[in-house]
Amino acid sequence: MLRSLQVRNYVLIDSLDVTFPEGLIIITGQTGAGKSILLGALSLVLGAKADASVVGAAGDSCVVEAVFSMPAADAVLREILRENEADAEGEPVTLPVLASIAAHLVDIHSQHQTLRLADPAFQLGVLDLYAGDSEALSACRTAWKTLRELESEAKDLEERIRRSEAERDYNQAQFDRLEAASLQAGELEELEAEQQRLAHAEEVREAFSAAENALSPQDESLPPVDVSLKEAVRSLERVSKFVPEALDLARRLDSARLEVDDIAASVGDLGAATEVSPQRLAQVEERLSLLYTLLKKHNCQTVADLIAVRDALSEVLYDADSLQSRRAALQKRIDTVAKEHEGLCRRLSEARRKAAPAFSSSIQETLRHLELDRCRFEASVQPAPAGPAGNDAVAFRFSAGSEDPRDIAKVASGGELSRIMLSLKQMMARFTEMPTLVFDEIDTGVSGSVADKMGGMICDMSADMQVFAITHLPQVAAKGKAHYVVEKTYDGQGRPVSAMRRLEGEERVLEVARMLSGSRITEAAIENAKVLLGE
Repeated sequence: MLRSLQVRNYVLIDSLDVTFPEGLIIITGQTGAGKSILLGALSLVLGAKADASVVGAAGDSCVVEAVFSMPAADAVLREILRENEADAEGEPVTLPVLASIAAHLVDIHSQHQTLRLADPAFQLGVLDLYAGDSEALSACRTAWKTLRELESEAKDLEERIRRSEAERDYNQAQFDRLEAASLQAGELEELEAEQQRLAHAEEVREAFSAAENALSPQDESLPPVDVSLKEAVRSLERVSKFVPEALDLARRLDSARLEVDDIAASVGDLGAATEVSPQRLAQVEERLSLLYTLLKKHNCQTVADLIAVRDALSEVLYDADSLQSRRAALQKRIDTVAKEHEGLCRRLSEARRKAAPAFSSSIQETLRHLELDRCRFEASVQPAPAGPAGNDAVAFRFSAGSEDPRDIAKVASGGELSRIMLSLKQMMARFTEMPTLVFDEIDTGVSGSVADKMGGMICDMSADMQVFAITHLPQVAAKGKAHYVVEKTYDGQGRPVSAMRRLEGEERVLEVARMLSGSRITEAAIENAKVLLGE
């Protein structure tokens, strides 16, 4: 229930700090005093959108705060906060989250809400409350949401399959060519080096031969280099006893001789290993041509890059195959959820058709209590396209007399619509755990004994919930024990200001008398007010 409301600088309200009790709370005031402004402030704190026009003249911002207590709905609200990753201890939340929370705090029936009687969704929702199969309705909404998501996924998947099939032949050809190439990382560099050797094999071989001949001359008249070096070493060693430095030179020259011997052996081996093979050269150059062509075609720099392209094409082709499997699995899931939704639709439809006669009779009985003695009210269930709430549409039909019932929005007067809406709200209150209900002039278009009976119904509802009744009718205003008046005054600058205060005792009698007689309060009006108030 709404415990308190604090408003600062909202339209004509400079400052308001008011607490509310349980039960029925009456709010009255002359036209233009600011009752709708007060309701707007409450709507704002419950998630309604606002703009700069609501900021009053006393500052650059407005503040609206409300304190609620509702232990019965505590678990539900905590679940909403958990789903939206919000902390229950003073964390700011978005307007959608605030509106979700507000849906479990207050039901505000404003004057324009009577028009909702013509809304098929409202009519269906009211009958569903009476039918009482909330579990099936929740499951139906979930199934519908899941079905729409799966169908959207299937649509995206079909587009992927279409694109994949359009590109499959091309991708397959590219992959096959790369796969047939048997690519190996580093192969290009090795082939390029081998191609250089093979292309210059004659020149290389001649060079090694010349070097080998220089080290080991074929001409027998010329001694090999190692023989000459050995002779030089022995000569230096012979004179070393006379020139000590010669011994060091001999040792160095002997070391060089050993190195020259090793070099000569390597030159011989390399020369022998140098292959002159036009056939191998042709093979290498053919392989290089293929690699160069593939590199250029795929805009790659290395064979490793080509391997990456090949592997990517392999994944694309595999994905194309897996998409078909996914499509089959997804369609199976869609069929399953669709059947589930169809079953829930049938269950809901059966519950609605079973409940409709009793629901119609209950509302009709309440309307006749409100002095629509010959009225007829019907709620008919008709087939409709499938949706989150099933595949039914509900139509409310009404007749005030002997004529056949027709569309309620076309035949009911303003006073009749008010009584119908109150009857529906009374019924809905029995099936919901809403802690607070606000009626904003739901008694429009009625008077006299009808107004008194409507007031009695509102008062009865307040036995199980907190009810606010904003009214212009004294018969309604006299109900309940808590009575607040909204007044408009003017400040020192002549600016209108709205305020709200609770009435007690004689002040309440005078307010009800004003509502009975107008601006001039008569003794008769005062006595009548006392009678209405039970004094």
